[in-house]
Parts: sequence; structure tokens; C-alpha cells
Amino acid sequence: MPEAPQRSLVVGDGGWGTAIALSLHRAGRPVTVWSHDPDYAAEVARSRRNPKFLPGVEIPGEIRWTADLEEAVAGADIYYSVVPTQFLRATLRRFAGALANLPAVSASKGLELGTLKRPSEILVEAAGARAGVAVLSGPSHAEETARGLATSVVVASREPGLAERVQAELGSASLRLYTGQDLVGVELGGALKNVIAVAAGVADGLGLGDNAKAALVARGLVEMARFGVLHGARRETFFGLSGAGDLMATCYSRHSRNRALGERIGRGETLAEIQASTEKVAEGVWTTEALHAAARSEELELPITEQLHAILFEGRDCADAVRELMLRPSRPEQDSAPPA
Repeated sequence: MPEAPQRSLVVGDGGWGTAIALSLHRAGRPVTVWSHDPDYAAEVARSRRNPKFLPGVEIPGEIRWTADLEEAVAGADIYYSVVPTQFLRATLRRFAGALANLPAVSASKGLELGTLKRPSEILVEAAGARAGVAVLSGPSHAEETARGLATSVVVASREPGLAERVQAELGSASLRLYTGQDLVGVELGGALKNVIAVAAGVADGLGLGDNAKAALVARGLVEMARFGVLHGARRETFFGLSGAGDLMATCYSRHSRNRALGERIGRGETLAEIQASTEKVAEGVWTTEALHAAARSEELELPITEQLHAILFEGRDCADAVRELMLRPSRPEQDSAPPA
């Protein structure tokens, strides 16, 4: 009997996990998707649809869909971790070391509350990840990538050859991958842009107009780079696909859950009301909380993050937050210039 081909495992059955599975299938890789919910996994396997997280997209029969841990890992030679960051550590522990010797590709975006760990750091701590970790990020709404619309992302790793392997196995005529070595910058770009996207949505909800939103996005990019450089990232990474590219897509797209949540906040809904109305995760909410805590402990100036945190968690009026941002003391535009 010929050996079965090695498979890519996608851990997480949300919209982006589904899009990655479809992209791997499109590139010719056998794929298994693991879901935490046995009943829903059985429904997707039967219907070949994922209506909860990616409605309207057909899933080819060749893509396996399971909630069984042993079945998921069988034959896998690499795995893509696409679990929301706040649930990642507990999810990985369920695999009880079965993933430790497989190369890991982190496609989660966020910072863990309490520890402020990046997803790639959680992979090392909770799953072992002895074969190396890569990070995948960039402007890539699942609704478009899953349908084969042209998408470009970046994959970064410190492990020699791992980023190039992912580039070769995942890339296709509809998904172009660039490689990089700044794992921290690529990962933080994907996490921090969600904070700015929520703020951009608030601006939309308030009807502040194009001028205000463009300024917010530009200054938000400065905050992202400011935090990233302090934590070991390269400033130029934030002007690439995982920084400016993903920031633009997330702040302006109708597909963006983070922007949409912010818009509802700007129109007067509370965070609790919005979260109770959907199962989809807007990572920017948790990342705002984590980033605000980090900035406070490090005495780092992140004014957009500070005001958004006050809106989401302290009941501050949105209009008052905008006024406070506009009336901050004058300063030079560039961080490299001496304070005014």
C-alpha cells in the first residue's frame, strides 16, 4: 500500500481557519480541520458548509472536518493555529503534547490577557513547538480569501526554512506569500491593528468623516510601531502587509468585525449588548484591554488606545473621548523629534 500523503492540520474552525483550509486545498495540500465542538463538526462534515463562521462558502469533500483529537493529528506534518487568542492556551492543552514535534504556524491575532503573551509565545509554552514557529499575518478577510479573491500576506519565522516552506505549501494563484524574519513585528502588527480598527469604527458610528478617520488610522499606525519597537520589533515592519496593509483593510472593510463593533459603540450600543448578540470574536476588544495594561505598566504613551479603553470599559462618552484626543498638548509628528 502506498503511504498516505502528509496533511496540514488547521486547529480552529472559525472563518479564518476555514479560509486557510480552503487555501491549502487550493494549493494541493491534504487538509484536516479540528473543531472543539463535536456536534458542529459533524454538521459541517455532513453539509460541507460552515454557516456559523463563514456562510455561503462550500467546503470541498476532500477537506476532513473533525472534533476527534487523534483523527486530527493523524498524518499531520505541520499545523496552523487559528484559535482566538484568549482560548488558545486551554485549547492547546487538550492536545496533551501531540503537537510538540510539528512545525506550528500561528494565524491568531491578539495578546493574552494577564500574561500579555503573543500567540506564538503561547504555542511554545502550551504546545511545545519544538520544530519551530512561524507567524502568518496581513490583509486577509476570510470572506474574500476563502472565495479565492487575490490576497497577499507575510509569513515570518526565526526557524531557518520554515517561512519558505509555508510560502511554498500555502501559496497559489490567489494567495501570494512574502517571507520575513521579524516574527515579533509581524505578530504585533496583526494584533494591534484590531485596536485601531475598533476606534475607526467608533469614528464611523459618530459620523466624524473622512478627515478624522484618516488621521486616526495614521496616528494609530504610529502607536502600533511605538509599542512594537519597544518590544523588539522593527519599525519598518509596521509599514508592510502585517502593519499598514492589515490596518487599512480592517479599518475600512465591511467584513471587519472590529470596525463593525466600534461603529455600533459609536452609535450608542454598549459592549455587553454587542457581545451578547454574536458568537463571532472581535479580538480588538481583548487586545485593547491587554495593550492598555501594558502601556500603563511601561509608562508608554498610546492616546488612542487609552481613550478607546475608557469608552469600552469605563463608560466614557465617545464624543468626550474625541474631544480629549483633539485637545492634547501640541507635539511634533515624528517620535524621533524632541518633545515640544
